[in-house]
Amino acid sequence: MRLNKLMVVVLAVAVTGCSTQRELLVTGGSRADGIVELGYERNEFQRVQYDADAAESLAAKRCQGWGYEGAESFGTEKTTCTSRRGFGNCGSRQVVIQYQCLGNPGR
Repeated sequence: MRLNKLMVVVLAVAVTGCSTQRELLVTGGSRADGIVELGYERNEFQRVQYDADAAESLAAKRCQGWGYEGAESFGTEKTTCTSRRGFGNCGSRQVVIQYQCLGNPGR
């Protein structure tokens, strides 16, 4: 009985206690609107962490390429289910974080 309890605890820690480091990639955006979208994919059991400073730097580089001065995050994540499992629960998700370009674009 004691071994069963230990196995349950180990399994729970293995499933819920692990986090995955992700690098955000540019997934979209609009020069005219001054918006850059960065994103990643995750499955239903992953707890994802990412380097927010590196992500903001990547968005700022894209904005600077368009003639803006920099970028800042809107502060929210948009999640879309990309595949469903047998009972309808979401198996994998695409997460998108939007950044607003700062300043006036050079023309």
